[in-house]
Amino acid sequence: MDNRVRMAFASWCATMAAAAALLPLVDGTDWYAQAAILLAGQTAFGVATRQLRAPAPVTVAVQLAVSVVALTVVSASAYALGGFLPGPEAFGELGRLLTAGADDIGRYTAPAPATDGIRLMVFGGVLLIGLMVDVLAVTVRGAASAGLPLLALYSVAAGVGGDDSGWPYFLVAAAGYLVLLLAESRDRVARWGRVFGAPGGARSGTPYDRRPGAAPRVRAGRRIGALTLGVAVAVPALLPSLGTGLLDTSRGGSGGGGSGRSASTSLNPVVALQDQLNQPQDSPVLYYRTTSPDPSGMYLRLMALDQFDGTQWTSSGWREETPPDPPWVVPGLGSEIAVTRVATEITATDTYVQSSLPVPYPAQAIEAEGDWNFDKGSQTLMSADAELTTRGLAYSVDHLLVEPTAEQLSSAPAAPTELREYYTRLPRSLPPEVAAMAAEVTGGARDDLARAVALQDWFTQAGGFRYDTSVTSGSSSDSILTFLRDREGFCVHFAFTMATMARTLGIPAQVAVGFTPGTRLPDDVYEVGVHNAHAWPELYFEGVGWVRFEPTPGQGSSPAYTRPETERPDAGEREEREPAEEETAEAVPSPSPSVPADCAPGSSLGACRTDQPRTPESAQDEAAPAAGPALWIGAGLVLVAVAVSPLLWRRRARRRRLGADGGPLGAWQELGDSAWDFGITPAASETPRAAAERIVRVASLGGESAAAVHRLADAVERELYAPEAERGRAGRLVEDVRTARGGLRASTGWWGRLRAAVLPRSAIRVIHRWSARRAAFAHRLRSALRRLVPRLGRHEA
Repeated sequence: MDNRVRMAFASWCATMAAAAALLPLVDGTDWYAQAAILLAGQTAFGVATRQLRAPAPVTVAVQLAVSVVALTVVSASAYALGGFLPGPEAFGELGRLLTAGADDIGRYTAPAPATDGIRLMVFGGVLLIGLMVDVLAVTVRGAASAGLPLLALYSVAAGVGGDDSGWPYFLVAAAGYLVLLLAESRDRVARWGRVFGAPGGARSGTPYDRRPGAAPRVRAGRRIGALTLGVAVAVPALLPSLGTGLLDTSRGGSGGGGSGRSASTSLNPVVALQDQLNQPQDSPVLYYRTTSPDPSGMYLRLMALDQFDGTQWTSSGWREETPPDPPWVVPGLGSEIAVTRVATEITATDTYVQSSLPVPYPAQAIEAEGDWNFDKGSQTLMSADAELTTRGLAYSVDHLLVEPTAEQLSSAPAAPTELREYYTRLPRSLPPEVAAMAAEVTGGARDDLARAVALQDWFTQAGGFRYDTSVTSGSSSDSILTFLRDREGFCVHFAFTMATMARTLGIPAQVAVGFTPGTRLPDDVYEVGVHNAHAWPELYFEGVGWVRFEPTPGQGSSPAYTRPETERPDAGEREEREPAEEETAEAVPSPSPSVPADCAPGSSLGACRTDQPRTPESAQDEAAPAAGPALWIGAGLVLVAVAVSPLLWRRRARRRRLGADGGPLGAWQELGDSAWDFGITPAASETPRAAAERIVRVASLGGESAAAVHRLADAVERELYAPEAERGRAGRLVEDVRTARGGLRASTGWWGRLRAAVLPRSAIRVIHRWSARRAAFAHRLRSALRRLVPRLGRHEA
């Protein structure tokens, strides 16, 4: 096997060994096999290009192109030209998946589901690291330096994993690196020559292996490598634990020892929510005090999930860096809906760590210490800094208690087309049984409210569903179908399924994640614990906005507008709990509706709102152009500039050499580089006459072309030994160079002519020149330091 082929295979093995450290972080193993296949394709094209003796930049460019095509095929084939050639739409889809993958990484705990975004990030990372290792180990022949990208890949996986059970993956990654080093040592030893043992195979104590062709350094290297790996794995297990100390970012363990502080708690939309509900102890996470006259409706919304791709429900991340001026507008809320202004003060415990603030919906202002972003889709504040969390944070919220009647919801007009289309999107993977079941349950319902109530009552009463937190969580299309078949699950299943079924009926829907109101304590303080973690569906009604429903049996409370008329609070009950007129607005909220100043009196329901309903997509359309296309265009321009730079440098060098100041020496140098571009490598030891004869012989030049080459050799000899004789012949020299280049071009095939024009071999002189300049600069720097150090020593003395 060729040495470079062997090194390429070792590079592939080392990269996949390091990538094995990602296995505990991503659910499943099929992605690992796919990554191995993609990297094998990239490596195979690199081997093939090297076998054609292509320059190193060409090999790297081919591997990059193959990688981009491979990522397009596995992630965005539906948007590619012919299913594999990436175009603007494919690059746009890849950018969207990268953004979604980044959100998924921040949303899920390990092992995270292998979503399309996470797969693309893993595939791209493995291919990038594999390309770096291939270039360093095969092209540069520096296998030792190839350990840096391998270490980066393993370190990222180990840092995210954060546990002590990763030593097998360290062993695999280290073994892969050792294989790479041994392959390089075998390559080096092979270039030294064949080593023979002592005569007769006697044990003479010589440092040679008795087997012909085997070097003792290879055998010693294997033993040293195996011993080193064993020590690296065994020693940390034998040393006493030093504890996490200052590196303990969780500020408290989860075990029984230590300081006795409880483990930190955070709420994840799907994965961690089930863990919170199954904790044996209902530890508190929030305390709040509110002026709301209806504490049963104090659901604390953490985030809103508005996108469903068939694999999971996610948030679109509709955020602004700076919160708007209060009071924040409430999308879709009309002037005829009764609202009450409410003030709530919330305090998070030291064990509750979350990047967004749980608040009642709809919030109109939040006062919290720190630099927070505004999550417009969830109407709350979200941190962009990992150090800024809810841990021990006290904040206040001004919000509205929105109290629509059943009649107002029933008579609500249709939602705007753009909003309805966005919030009723469903993946093609959704089984048709879900829509059929929704139509069957809501058969006979006259309006959207009646359909929503029918779904809620079916889940809580008539459908025979059972609440069970031990059921495996999930929000995919298959999970929804399984839930409808088995009819057991917890709030995640009920919320996601009802929102999906509502969308099949054409009702805009999303899923909210947060907490139920909690337990009332003395002094009108409410305590919210981990068992209050909850998910519920929200449906949009024009003129009212987002409206909460409660399909989970035995959890939370059903809103008044979903109850039968006999169970709804009448007007008298509402008047009894309204505050007295003499109380101030600051101390007690006003029951009057929130009507904008520019709203015309007598406006009909839905005709006058605090803000037009929007979608994340419409906000993106009106915002400044996204940076994604600009980055892709910039990267494309950089690649084009890199690709054409050898051609541009070659033309510039030719003009300089054949100019007025070039003379015979410049013309001769241009002839030598032209011959080099067409495959005739220059030899520094040759005289001009010998070089001319070799160029004519190798290129099979004849006639005027051969005569032009010999005339240039004679001219440079006269320039060196009789310069006066060459003055005034510049025009003739240029013509001879052009004639000779024409002969070289005619004697070469189309591939040779294309390569000489686009990727001229003589452009390597640029690298040689920069290397010489770097060496000269380093030499001057070392000399200056040597002169400076004795002076410093004399001053100190």
